[in-house]
Amino acid sequence: MMLPQEVIRAKRDGQELDLSRISDFIAGLTDGRVTEGQAAAFAMAVFFRGLSLDERVALTRAMTRSGTVLSWDLPGPVLDKHSTGGVGDAVSLALAPMVAACGGYVPMISGRGLGHTGGTLDKLAAIPGYDARPDLDRFRRVTAQVGCAIIGQTAELAPADARLYAIRDVTGTVESLDLITASILSKKLAAGLDGLVMDVKVGSGAFMAGLDEALGLGAAIVGVAGGAGLKTVALVTDMDSPLASVAGNALEVAYILDYLTGRGREPAFHAITVELGAEMLVLGGLTEDLPSARARLEQALDSGRALESFSRMVAALGGPADLAERPQAHLAAAPVIRTIELSEPGYITHVATRDIGLAVIGLGGGRTRPQDEIDPAVGFTGLARAGEAVGPDRPLAVIHAHDAATADRAEAAVRAAYRIGPAPGAANAPLRDRITGSQYG
Repeated sequence: MMLPQEVIRAKRDGQELDLSRISDFIAGLTDGRVTEGQAAAFAMAVFFRGLSLDERVALTRAMTRSGTVLSWDLPGPVLDKHSTGGVGDAVSLALAPMVAACGGYVPMISGRGLGHTGGTLDKLAAIPGYDARPDLDRFRRVTAQVGCAIIGQTAELAPADARLYAIRDVTGTVESLDLITASILSKKLAAGLDGLVMDVKVGSGAFMAGLDEALGLGAAIVGVAGGAGLKTVALVTDMDSPLASVAGNALEVAYILDYLTGRGREPAFHAITVELGAEMLVLGGLTEDLPSARARLEQALDSGRALESFSRMVAALGGPADLAERPQAHLAAAPVIRTIELSEPGYITHVATRDIGLAVIGLGGGRTRPQDEIDPAVGFTGLARAGEAVGPDRPLAVIHAHDAATADRAEAAVRAAYRIGPAPGAANAPLRDRITGSQYG
């Protein structure tokens, strides 16, 4: 067995790692022989030197095999969606029950926040009693009975990725295309999926700021997934503005409850959610084409069946059965609420969306160290989007903070993140591009 430092040195010097060296290193990451410092050094070496396609496949497979690989015996297709992360991206919480209401099964394994992005697992932790790390028997049972179960990585599923994921978050290596690809696909392959839809974010709030970078990541994921036998489509979606008008864990759960009940459905969020779900239904053979899939998802929302699936999932995993009816009784609320007022009218011409995500962390809604605790109540509501009119009657956002001092810092950060002009600029379409296996086979 090769020493971990030799693997790090080889990659640092630009050598291609063979399957045995990658497998040895990942095995050490899993059983503790590889230290946190060595894992961080490996991540940095990969970040700067990159991996070949063969190395990506080897790393993905080694991380998949670091734990249990699930198999399913269900009357419908096993499907999932994964986002590369952004600000105000709570799509998973709505999408899993929507697809379940259409006959799919969604065993979604999600992660904590990375860098400036909010994590689905952190949002779920804002729901009192919700068991985001059940044992595999409970995970299987809830998925089979409800149609969906959104959980975090367990000790059994891709444990090597769970360790590397936390280290990437605090070592400046989140944006590595190679590590993103291996991280995403190791979890998805371990979940035993029939089809996967990737949401690759692009823009000022994404890890991939440029369209070429986003297309490269989408192609990498579709290519590696296809090589592993997993049908995958990638959608490149806009993150030059927060996807939803909220950012913060409990606030995003409340937003999803409004979305599922029909109390509020913002156009960009709704368009992306339906488009991702439509791709999932087509991949799973539940509909013949995207138009019929979109119509089926709309019907699942309007009929209340998607909300019912969400409520059943929350209750089955230990959360309150009346969360949808009484969200204020269960979700934490911040003691300081402040509106960011504007004295003059104008239009949003640019949003430094990443800085808004960092402002959530500054409020206590994210981490600077893996062990940090998160305040679920803090964040923003009413965030303005690019192209939107703002002014005395339409503030930039509303701050939800623990105290006045953090609210002051958050207000300064949000004001600096927005550029306002006298005329509206051209806003990007929510859906930027689509990548299929036939393109990158």
